[in-house]
Amino acid sequence: MSERWISELTDQGARFADGRIAGFGDSPAELAAVDTQPVICDLSHDGLILVSGEDAAAFLHAQLCNDVQALSEGQAHWNGWCSPKGRLLATFLLWRGRQGYFLQLPRTLQAAIQKRLQMFVLRSKVTLADVSGDWVRFGIGGHDADALLTEVLGEVPAMPMATVHTQDGRLIRMSPQRFEFVAAADDALKLWRQLTPRAKPVGAPVWDALAIRDGVLTVVPATQDAFVPQMANFELIGGLSFKKGCYPGQEIVARTQYRGILKRRLARVHIDAPTVNVGDSLFSAEFGDQAAGTVAAAAPSSKCGFDALVVAQIEGLKTNSLRLGALDGPAAAIQPLPYAVPEIS
Repeated sequence: MSERWISELTDQGARFADGRIAGFGDSPAELAAVDTQPVICDLSHDGLILVSGEDAAAFLHAQLCNDVQALSEGQAHWNGWCSPKGRLLATFLLWRGRQGYFLQLPRTLQAAIQKRLQMFVLRSKVTLADVSGDWVRFGIGGHDADALLTEVLGEVPAMPMATVHTQDGRLIRMSPQRFEFVAAADDALKLWRQLTPRAKPVGAPVWDALAIRDGVLTVVPATQDAFVPQMANFELIGGLSFKKGCYPGQEIVARTQYRGILKRRLARVHIDAPTVNVGDSLFSAEFGDQAAGTVAAAAPSSKCGFDALVVAQIEGLKTNSLRLGALDGPAAAIQPLPYAVPEIS
């Protein structure tokens, strides 16, 4: 982050913890704001890899589970990188810009994933660069976010996973009411100041909560190599292609799809508990003492407790019988997602 950007956030009351903004001094009010007004959130806790060069599209297409070669400039999609066993090592918001392909992922994974990807470049004309510090990124979401952005910028992308390139930067629409703006520090600061009189600054946990509402899972260190893409609903959010050809783990991912052997799915739940952590186990009467699922993402809820994304046994999801930590633990009550999940809908 640039010093000017840090200074701006600090002057507005930002409190930093674990490499990201924890909040601006009133977490309950920040959580409640998403239902009544737009909110705005710094995303510097995410890393950004720029993949450029003559062979960039072909290289990424051969490594990732979604169709990179189908992206034209200005388009974005969710994508993932799998192990040879078909398990997600990283998930990305990926967009094609004028400089090449941008891969956004948690900063806690960025260096290791970039290093590992570099191993497969070999003789390809491809350059991988950490550009996390070159571009300021912040999210705009919540109630009437699209109306505010339209008023300030003049236009917004009409559909999710489309972008518009304004004179100041790039605006990506991830869902009906969740956007990301990417720009150089001075331009980002200009728009931030235009928006903050009407968009409430919030900490990263609020942005996590909005992603949970959208049913979009981001792999973090605690969930690396844990889920095939379908367990994370990636084919349901446009993050997985079955027509693109080979990539690491592709045979296992395809077998899971076409042989109907998927046993676990991602679901959104609410848990009325004092703490919920990524990696916590879930239990269900149908499975006895054997864990029936795992918490894959969690954020405080405006209604007390936590909202979470869990990857759990489909049978436990169908009966809505999941409990946190033990068979008599707090209930993990299933909440609606903005898309249908075939096995549990």
